[in-house]
Amino acid sequence: MSRARRRTRSARLTAPLAAAVLLAGGVGTWALTGASAQAATTGSADARDDFNGDGYADLVVGAPNATVSGKAKAGYVAVMYGSPSGLSAAKKKLISRSTSGVPGSATANQYFGATFDKGDLDGDGLTDLVIAGGKAGSVVLWGSTSGLTGGTAIAGYGAAPQAGDFDGDGTLDLALFATQDVEGDDPPSGAATVWKGPVSRAGKPTATLPVLNKSLWWGYQADDATCATNGGCEEDADSISGPIQSSTAGDINHDGKDDIVQWIYTGDGTWGNRVLYGGGGTGFTGGWVPGDGVGLDTGTGIGDVNGDGFDDVVVGADGWHTKVQVALGSAAGLSESRVQTLDQDLPGFPGVEEEGDDLGTSVSVADVTGDGYADIALGIAGEDVSGVVDAGSVALVHGSPSGVTGTGTQVFHQDTAGVPGVAEEDDRFGVSTALLDVDGNGHRDLAAGSSAENAANGAVWVLRGTATGLTTTSALAFGPKTVSAPYTKARFGSFLR
Repeated sequence: MSRARRRTRSARLTAPLAAAVLLAGGVGTWALTGASAQAATTGSADARDDFNGDGYADLVVGAPNATVSGKAKAGYVAVMYGSPSGLSAAKKKLISRSTSGVPGSATANQYFGATFDKGDLDGDGLTDLVIAGGKAGSVVLWGSTSGLTGGTAIAGYGAAPQAGDFDGDGTLDLALFATQDVEGDDPPSGAATVWKGPVSRAGKPTATLPVLNKSLWWGYQADDATCATNGGCEEDADSISGPIQSSTAGDINHDGKDDIVQWIYTGDGTWGNRVLYGGGGTGFTGGWVPGDGVGLDTGTGIGDVNGDGFDDVVVGADGWHTKVQVALGSAAGLSESRVQTLDQDLPGFPGVEEEGDDLGTSVSVADVTGDGYADIALGIAGEDVSGVVDAGSVALVHGSPSGVTGTGTQVFHQDTAGVPGVAEEDDRFGVSTALLDVDGNGHRDLAAGSSAENAANGAVWVLRGTATGLTTTSALAFGPKTVSAPYTKARFGSFLR
């Protein structure tokens, strides 16, 4: 029986929520609760999540709406370093355009940290962090044994950076995209490039690769008429259509080249996914992917749910599709004929499917239990909890040789025993998620955000992973005040990775 053989990636592909007025309570300075977790003797985190090389995954939290140096919505990120006992407020780094060594300056409405990605770009064995900075471009913070350090500017490319081995040569590359305005019926085109790794700390790639394979954009030889009908291949090789909200990568067709699924503006007020299949030095090619022409608050993740060696794409429910879609990877890529669906009516899934639950507001895919099958964390930000409207919850759906069955699904919210806090109206707990091993015990832990918590200050919760799933023992919750960061309407936890 085949087992997942490679890393899995996950992401939350939703925008910060509209401002919400909360009623009472919220996150203050919560610390670990319950019995202390047993310290791991050695860390075993995925190296893609580890900035200081100590074997424990490090969590990055975005606060894009925070006021920094007096500039409203300038934004920052908080890096929470893992350890044998997990995360703590004492072991962190705050990064903004006002941080020493970080190029540029904080400006109003920059939303620094709205998206970011991790990867060893310079090939020194330590993970680096690329932070999107809007029209001012992106910034790379470099990994070191003492944590992230320095800062290198990437001018012109400030939207949804994505690391991956896109040409299959064994070194990590960096896909970069320019910020575009979201407007009009037709999405505009913007600059894009792939920096072939390794990338120097001076911000110089080994080479640049084309983004689009014009003749094979939709997977077949395309002439001018085909391009006009299907879109995309009429673009220049160094540009790509649609403002990009976020992205995630994995190897869907198991060809040794990473592929990207992006959440983009598709025109007429709608958003949706597109897939970019890695193509070596000739550029990405396109094809079908779930989640086309839907709403903004829908998540997407990539991971091998059925353990067959091909990464699968998981897309949350939305106004058009009332169920989460799991498109199974194959040598031919994704196909509409190989899609599983699930909702809260699935046997073994606690709760009841209701209109407005927003099942899959965020999606993260990785193996929590260690059985070789990636599990799916689904944010259910619109879930009503004990009559409390839009309090929000998170579900963990287990993978298996059959894909998703619902068996053993776990659901957590702020009224779950052991989870810090109290379910409150419009908290939208689960608006962001990430799965990563912060305590190095070999099991991915769940980080879940509520950017609306405490009058839009925001907060993040961490539940430990075990061989049977998630546990509330030693559950952790923290907000921007906990880490001594700007907090007023910061939307802390809008994006996690």
